[in-house]
Amino acid sequence: MPDPTADPTTDHEAELLTITEAADVLRAPVATLRYWRHLGIGPHSFRLGRRVLYRRADLRTWIDAQAGQSPRR
Repeated sequence: MPDPTADPTTDHEAELLTITEAADVLRAPVATLRYWRHLGIGPHSFRLGRRVLYRRADLRTWIDAQAGQSPRR
């Protein structure tokens, strides 16, 4: 059961990350995320007005996909 005292907008807003916040999560430079976005190979992102945003779940999905592609030794 959801916590009635919790602010639902706070939870929803927390899942949207700016490019700087996404770079922190991925431990990559912001310029790298911009380059991946340009090439279309990075995590899914979208524009909301002038801002580029990432969903936290999309970052996790992309990280999992990258881990699955790494060669096993």
